[in-house]
Amino acid sequence: MALDFDGVLSHHGAPAPLPETVVWMKRCESVFGGGRIFILSNKPTDVRKQWFAEHFPEIRFISGVRKKPFPDGLTKTGELSGVPLSHILMVDDRLLTGCLAALVADARPCYIRRPYVSYRHRPFAEMFFSILRLFERCYIKAITLY
Repeated sequence: MALDFDGVLSHHGAPAPLPETVVWMKRCESVFGGGRIFILSNKPTDVRKQWFAEHFPEIRFISGVRKKPFPDGLTKTGELSGVPLSHILMVDDRLLTGCLAALVADARPCYIRRPYVSYRHRPFAEMFFSILRLFERCYIKAITLY
């Protein structure tokens, strides 16, 4: 399983996942094993990597690859986990980054339609990404109608 961070585990720019996503990740870790869960974020900050090293040491960040929507991060996820790409679930709040990367890589996308946002913490970034997500949904609807 590959997880995006911003919008999926917490709001944009947060240093750590929200408490409810920590509970969920613990359940995922017990089902899949931490060695089969990866963070595939276009913003893998050192603070986030340190938090995971302390709280979920088996969950690794994928880095050193081209950013989503390129499928490189999912390819690396498959190599590190020993799992075929068709068995990898990419959980992302963006259709044209993580979900598109999953489709290109022949992995499975899981689209988070209601991502975590905090207009109080990062009003401009959250507004930008909210508009971007709306545009993506409209664009996908438009191209699938033809």
